[in-house]
Amino acid sequence: MSPPLAQYTVNLEATGQLIIPEPLRKQLNLQAGDALTLTLETDGSLRLVSLRQQVEKIQGIFKDIAPGVSLADELIQERREEARRENEL
Repeated sequence: MSPPLAQYTVNLEATGQLIIPEPLRKQLNLQAGDALTLTLETDGSLRLVSLRQQVEKIQGIFKDIAPGVSLADELIQERREEARRENEL
């Protein structure tokens, strides 16, 4: 296992909240209200990942499948065409 890039000590508040230290928030570009996923790993450690990071990673995985094409836009267009056909009936 490689050594950590940075290590911080945080305290668990009575409400169950953790405060992510400001230098780490800045480094990860985390903003108030960002969605984060907390995962309990099999070794008992916790992994915290922002939803934005997960989306960017997934977009990177699929970027070569349809370069220059927005699959979301295609899906929206298909749904609009289906709705138009249903309205014509």
